[in-house]
Amino acid sequence: MPNDCERTRRAIDAFWVDGVDSGPVDGHLAECSACAEFARRTESAILAARAVSVQVPRDLAFRTQFRVSLRAQEMRGHTWGWALWVSLALSWAVGIASAPLVWRGLEWIGRNTGLPEVGVRLAFGLWWAAPAAIAAGLWAFDKRRIEEEER
Repeated sequence: MPNDCERTRRAIDAFWVDGVDSGPVDGHLAECSACAEFARRTESAILAARAVSVQVPRDLAFRTQFRVSLRAQEMRGHTWGWALWVSLALSWAVGIASAPLVWRGLEWIGRNTGLPEVGVRLAFGLWWAAPAAIAAGLWAFDKRRIEEEER
């Protein structure tokens, strides 16, 4: 019997929420007073809720949609701002801390491969520029993606 009651209550809920016909449970409602009481209370609660009239401004939906879109645009504009500053700070910290090691390593590679001094200096400069270039590329990619979404 508990399965019948549970199934009946789900059918009653489905009727009032989704509009699904609860005809197959009418037999159970005639036999089970608890389920019949549940159906009666559910019906009266739904009808009472539908009888309440709430006055809202005509342009409430438009204003809400407008504010949500403004907030979404504001949030999209700040997606990489903090990440860019954090990556910049980390890049400089790691770059300064590891610069002597990188220079020695590049000198060693230059000596053992015959790479000219200009090549070693260029490699060292690229090592410094790579994190900034990656961050700038990510920022530009994100900005382009946001502009395409707005179209």
